[in-house]
Amino acid sequence: MGLGIAQEIRLSLSKELIAATTTPLLLSLLDGEELYGYALIKRVRALSAERIAWSEGMLYPVLRRLETQGLIASRWQRAESGRRRRYYRLRKAGREELARQQEQWRLANSLLAQLWQEDSQCSI
Repeated sequence: MGLGIAQEIRLSLSKELIAATTTPLLLSLLDGEELYGYALIKRVRALSAERIAWSEGMLYPVLRRLETQGLIASRWQRAESGRRRRYYRLRKAGREELARQQEQWRLANSLLAQLWQEDSQCSI
């Protein structure tokens, strides 16, 4: 018997897991595309089916840190509405860091999948 939409259990990430995934998510989102801050927030919210909701207060310090580390670059551009937006893009060092992060997450995912598969087989 399935759960109704109103009864659906909505999983979300813990604060610790959100902190751990923010850098690889940002680097992945900026790989091949320039985006401004609010667009990054909207993209993560959409990709996570509303389960991850970054705030501007959380996002902009991380973007500044990544820029200071030389992983991303930014530029100001005026939108059609006349509003200035700061666009972020991945630098070469950011692509290298993204590749490193991807390998780390693949390893962690593989190990957890193996352990959890073993756990489910033991409980049968």
